[in-house]
Amino acid sequence: MQAATTTLSDNMSMKVALHSKALLGESPIWCERDQALYWVDIRGREIRRFDPATGEDRAWKMPEDIGSIGFRQNGGFVAALRSGFAFFDPKTGALECLHNPIAGRRDLRFNDGRCDRAGRFWAGTVQEKRVAGLAALYRFDPDRRCTLMADGITVANGTAWSPDDRTMYFADSWTREIYAYDFDLRAGTIANRRVFARFGDDEGIPDGATVDVDGNLWIAHFDGWRVTRFAPDGRVDRVVEMPVPRPTSCAFGGRDLNVLYVTSASFSLTEEMLARAPLSGAIFALDVR
Repeated sequence: MQAATTTLSDNMSMKVALHSKALLGESPIWCERDQALYWVDIRGREIRRFDPATGEDRAWKMPEDIGSIGFRQNGGFVAALRSGFAFFDPKTGALECLHNPIAGRRDLRFNDGRCDRAGRFWAGTVQEKRVAGLAALYRFDPDRRCTLMADGITVANGTAWSPDDRTMYFADSWTREIYAYDFDLRAGTIANRRVFARFGDDEGIPDGATVDVDGNLWIAHFDGWRVTRFAPDGRVDRVVEMPVPRPTSCAFGGRDLNVLYVTSASFSLTEEMLARAPLSGAIFALDVR
């Protein structure tokens, strides 16, 4: 059943794109060739493909939790599974496990990840018992090399880049901080970390993020019932209230890339909270024209 469209201020509207009831929807990425949204359910252990034109939502089961995905140039995905990096071919179902930099380290799993414009896949880990500083951010290159890029992290999230590729954003959900780094696209390096924005105790925690053509950072507030748009100078430019407590990530899609798709989660919510927010786990579409 399609929910009614909600009209927001500044000519923005929001609707439910997919009543998916995901446990932990994440990592939305738009395929211009397919005109489809690919995403994952981390705890459901699935890669999903949603076609907005037909409403079809297809799933590929994974052998373990899957934190994030990116497209490969010749088809298929690079994926950050719980235990490391892998290639997945949806046409054949073949899964090739490639690199596990966290082998033997307890209570760690891979989480949020994104590809930069040079084809490198950046993905971070989560310390599941929230022991501070034991997670990290890794860069997985097209030649299959894996490099530790930042450590001292607890819950890696929110990787995104400015349109000019001079700034990389990254969040540690545990500290409630979003960081900005100087980014060198050619070398694939980051430097000069500084705090870009900090969430208050009543604002949830920073989760997945994306950047629009004007350089604004859009980020989901897990347990915060909202998505915020930050201007490039770190100023709060827009707050979009969501009908679910746990929006998780966002990505632009649609034929003109003017639809902001927002994933969400339903896991560990009480019956009372699910009754208050029955759309938890759905994917939302915000028309930002």
